[in-house]
Amino acid sequence: MKKVISGIAIVAMLCLVGSVSRADDAANGKKTFKAKCAGCHGPDAAGKPAVKSPSIKGKTVEDIKKVISTSPKHAGTKSLTDDQVKELAAYLATLK
Repeated sequence: MKKVISGIAIVAMLCLVGSVSRADDAANGKKTFKAKCAGCHGPDAAGKPAVKSPSIKGKTVEDIKKVISTSPKHAGTKSLTDDQVKELAAYLATLK
């Protein structure tokens, strides 16, 4: 019985650690968004039609990497690391 309870406690701790890690990713992604993306895509990532900037809410890591690598408008974001792109996608996933 003690082994079962210990196992459940370990699984619960691992779930909590994963949740905290995702929250950290989103918090770091928010900083990157504000510094690199909000100027064109708006403070809520909804886009700015006046400057033909689309909404980027919910964009995935793959979506972000594709745009960064193919769009000359995103020259300032080419220096983002893979971790920063992952964090940015985690933040964008939190936006409704």
